[in-house]
Amino acid sequence: MPESLSYASEKSGLPPGSLVHVGEVHEHEHKITVIDYNKSSLTQHTIQTIDELLPYQTTDTITWVIIDGLKDVSIIDAIGQHFNIHALILEDILNTHQRPKFEEFDDYLYIVIKAISITAGEFNVEYEQVSLLLLDKFVFTFKEKPDGIFDPIFNRLNNGKSHLRNLGTDYLTYIIMDTIVDEYFTLQDTFDELIENVEDELLSDPSAQTLNIIQKIKRELIFLRRSVSPMRELLASIQRSESPLLNEKTKRYFGDIYDHVIRVTEAMESYRDLIAGMLDIYLSSVSNKMNETMKILTVFASIFIPLTFIAGVYGMNFEYMPELKLKWGYPALWVVFIGVSVFLLRFFKKKNWL
Repeated sequence: MPESLSYASEKSGLPPGSLVHVGEVHEHEHKITVIDYNKSSLTQHTIQTIDELLPYQTTDTITWVIIDGLKDVSIIDAIGQHFNIHALILEDILNTHQRPKFEEFDDYLYIVIKAISITAGEFNVEYEQVSLLLLDKFVFTFKEKPDGIFDPIFNRLNNGKSHLRNLGTDYLTYIIMDTIVDEYFTLQDTFDELIENVEDELLSDPSAQTLNIIQKIKRELIFLRRSVSPMRELLASIQRSESPLLNEKTKRYFGDIYDHVIRVTEAMESYRDLIAGMLDIYLSSVSNKMNETMKILTVFASIFIPLTFIAGVYGMNFEYMPELKLKWGYPALWVVFIGVSVFLLRFFKKKNWL
């Protein structure tokens, strides 16, 4: 995003690994939600400190920790201390303008992905960075603000027969990423509908508002490409990973997300071509409108040129002009005016200039 450079200045001069929140500050209290489950049981509650997670390190359950809000740096620092997370990873978690990426360590995996949503009823695209830490028995997700993006996962976990309850942290990580990427298709449908409407407007009655919409779509496509395109490299790296934290069967599921990302990326490329064509159509339409206007003005000017000439001749201040003394001189002049005008109009129409 264009504002990321201004946010980055907040860390200027600080040593690597400095824990400083970089990004937009959302006005809400931070929240830590813990979902602990296995095949036979599930508990969900909120905690106030990371120290409350320590008992879960000795259980045989899967613990999913969801952290909404990043302005409280002490929470991220405590996670780093209790779970031995590298300082540079903690620094990246607090920087919400990271590029989607995958980093591999001995005891954990770090993933950055962009959640993208669109406001219902209007073309307002919102981006949110979601960071994931995948450990042996823990999955941490770090989000900028509370929202309902994980509600489908909560519903699946509450179903005791869900396949998700029987598998490990790698499968939970897959489900989280798949849920986020599925929202990309909702955005794609919105783009399809919007571009179709703009195309219809271009062919019927393009206006300055049409150009504004085209430019907005073009700008959003640039932001989308920055958020979605790196996902291909990220998912390919996961599939190539030899980390013991990733089961071979689960890697195949990540391949399904990879296919989804390819589809969305290809759609964005086609949108970019369509927008370029629509911009050309708009400029051609404006040019054609201007040409039509100039044609009408030229026709009227062409009609009045001979009339102006005749009026100018008889407007000269010569004493001896025979026609000026004739009774029928004035009406005859009007007959000439009307006759010339009708002749020129019929001539222009015959030439298809009107």
